[in-house]
Amino acid sequence: MNQVVRALATGAAALMGSSILPASAADQPEVRVVRQPSVETASGLYTPNRAPLQATVFLKLPTGAITPSGWLRRQLELDAEGIPGKYAEVSDYLRFAGNGWVDPNGKAGWEELTYWLKGYGDLGYVLRDDRITADAKKWIDGILTSQRDDGWFGPSSARTSLDGGPDLWPHMPALNALQSYYEFTGDERVISFLTKYFKFQDTLPVAVFHRGWGAVRWGDNIESIYWLYNRTGDAWLLGLVKKIHENSADYTNTIPTWHNVNLAQGFREPAEYWLEAKDDKFLQATEKDYETIMNRYGQFAGGGFAGDENCRPAYHDPRQGFETCGMVEFMHSFEMLTRISGNPLWADRCEEIAFNSLPAALSPDHKGIHYITSPNSIELDVAGKRHGQFGNGAMPMQAYEPGVHNYRCCPHNYGMGWPYYSENSWLATADNGLCASLYTASEVKAKVADGSEVKITEETDYPFADTIHLKVSSPKNVSFPLYLRVPRWCKTPAVKINGNAAQVQADPLTYIVVQREWADGDTVDLQLPMNVAVRTWTKNNNSVSVDYGPLSFSLDIGEKWNKTGGTDAWPQFEVIPTTAWNYGLEFDPQNPAASFEIVRKPGPVAEQPFTHEGAPLSLRARARKIPGWQVDADKVVGVLKPSPARSTEPEETVSLIPMGAARLRITSFPTIGTGDDAHDWAVATGGPKPSASYCNGGDTVDALNSGNDPANSDDESIPRLTWWDHKGTSEWAQYDFDKPATFSAVSVYWFDDTGHGACRVPASWKLLCKDGDTWKPVDGASDYGVVVNKYNRVTFTPAATSALRVQVQLQDNVSGGILQWRFEQK
Repeated sequence: MNQVVRALATGAAALMGSSILPASAADQPEVRVVRQPSVETASGLYTPNRAPLQATVFLKLPTGAITPSGWLRRQLELDAEGIPGKYAEVSDYLRFAGNGWVDPNGKAGWEELTYWLKGYGDLGYVLRDDRITADAKKWIDGILTSQRDDGWFGPSSARTSLDGGPDLWPHMPALNALQSYYEFTGDERVISFLTKYFKFQDTLPVAVFHRGWGAVRWGDNIESIYWLYNRTGDAWLLGLVKKIHENSADYTNTIPTWHNVNLAQGFREPAEYWLEAKDDKFLQATEKDYETIMNRYGQFAGGGFAGDENCRPAYHDPRQGFETCGMVEFMHSFEMLTRISGNPLWADRCEEIAFNSLPAALSPDHKGIHYITSPNSIELDVAGKRHGQFGNGAMPMQAYEPGVHNYRCCPHNYGMGWPYYSENSWLATADNGLCASLYTASEVKAKVADGSEVKITEETDYPFADTIHLKVSSPKNVSFPLYLRVPRWCKTPAVKINGNAAQVQADPLTYIVVQREWADGDTVDLQLPMNVAVRTWTKNNNSVSVDYGPLSFSLDIGEKWNKTGGTDAWPQFEVIPTTAWNYGLEFDPQNPAASFEIVRKPGPVAEQPFTHEGAPLSLRARARKIPGWQVDADKVVGVLKPSPARSTEPEETVSLIPMGAARLRITSFPTIGTGDDAHDWAVATGGPKPSASYCNGGDTVDALNSGNDPANSDDESIPRLTWWDHKGTSEWAQYDFDKPATFSAVSVYWFDDTGHGACRVPASWKLLCKDGDTWKPVDGASDYGVVVNKYNRVTFTPAATSALRVQVQLQDNVSGGILQWRFEQK
């Protein structure tokens, strides 16, 4: 089919080559550059969108069309022997007999089984692993045969578990598992099964679409409906999508949730609906949502954001973590958005997480996982954190373990990460060609041109090297376009065809399209030169991160792995540092690349490059220790203070390794300075040590003396102490000092979220001082104020004491809190 592809300019960037010749006209090699290609009408050899859906340039190849090799295959093999492939050995959620997903009256099941099956089947298909494929089929058969007459499937108890109606969220991962199974096997039972199930959904009252986790995750379900529509053409399916879009969470005009996993999969819903609505506001809404999330909480390297488990307004430092579930869901969204929009930026975003964040979420053997992974993290222990550093209360979230119940969602869900990445490394195109979207060693077999099948073998050590070698195998000469993505960091890509240099100048974030008649044995060599670059994160105190091509780099911190539990087959480990970590970097801001030395290991890239020992390259950098940068009371790395930091410590040469290879890491570095703009990071001495009668798990007693002046009593941009959800109770907050001192006044700034929360200024309060082992009110106190939006200052007769306490009586039926508490010494 002769299909003309349009290339859309973005911003003011110049566009080179506004169209691609149809394959039948490509008698001579032609190399052109396009930016965010689009297509007029749906076409292509691999299930393009049916009218009236928006046509897309890129189409997903069937599961099994791509065979990975190199380091990516090794990650998949480790998965097969690790948590995704053998998790049934330890997870009671994955017991087949009596499981509610195959026996409707069996033990109730929720998301764990379907999360796991979604990645498990694809792992088997990608690896052609007979054991996994057969076991996945057993689960698929069980699900297919258990469907009820009205279309419902899954545990019977889930039909009425949400306000008397069905909980549809855990079915969504099952739909993906069924889609992949169909693509791999062609089993037509899947088509009738999904048709019947979506008819069941279509009968539900609209209130159902705004309940539970599903309310903010309907993008998953919409993708499955479009998948089915493109195969059956049943028009009522588009009406179901419209009903879901209009009655579920609104990502088009707002961000309806700040739960990190909800965001990672939900933000793409408007772009999916754009395929049906064809109004660009929906495509733009997804980009706006992404930018809003990342501008607030993603101001550090690695591609993730601060969501441990929820994003919290005051917590955006790189010591915050990103849930492993969020990583793989973000990757999945980016892969889908690459195909939907044609924008190569989404593929860049996908590989940033894949290379820099996901590997460190796993132990090197993939038998352990942790709940959150932080760009700055210097101890991964089994202890819960008591001061609200992370957003899931005091639950331990950092040690590596199988985590069946402790981490629960993440080990069951993460298995889709590498299989889906592999399946999206190559894409079909609307003009009957192929696109190398995510570079990795692999082999793709696909139809092109008039339906002829070709094989392209990709040899590369990317992202650890900059050259991609492609070799075409075909029984006959065949004309088709080959798209090559130019990443955002690459300024001077180069292409050779059969060893001959092509004349091409391509900007970052474009596609180089080679259009020609290909013969068996033809080769393409793409070089994507990498350079060292330094990014400054102004919203995180002007900290910096160091990149080389798509890789970000972390300080090489010595790691000691201590077994703390589990079994020999499924151990639990903590990781503690054996070397210093509190460094700031020195470099020439006018020419930062010149301040770093690239060191490559000789020989081939290790099978497992995401370890200290296996890392193929490192950077040498100049640095100085910052003595004032310390861990807090729970051994969590201290938050960043403003850069540049002043340090009189001797200059040292330190090693930086790829971020994905560093389980302990400093990735957002302070800079070192000596001028008037340098900041002293003093070590706190003499107290005070804050404590409280109770602190909500998402808040912190450290907020009391954080030094952040509130803008108002409802300032959510800074940390806070709240007694939520204690209501109408007597509570206290306290300062203990290392040695007695004399105090004459205190000032308290109350937290009050009137209008959207249940915290108010207290009914009353008083100040106590410690006298020996007893507490007594201070003498001569002025009025105890409870005014919002200001400091409430109380003076009193000077009192010598080792501790002060604010004793609070909360108002009836509400809670309260403190944003800042100052004291004045005589």
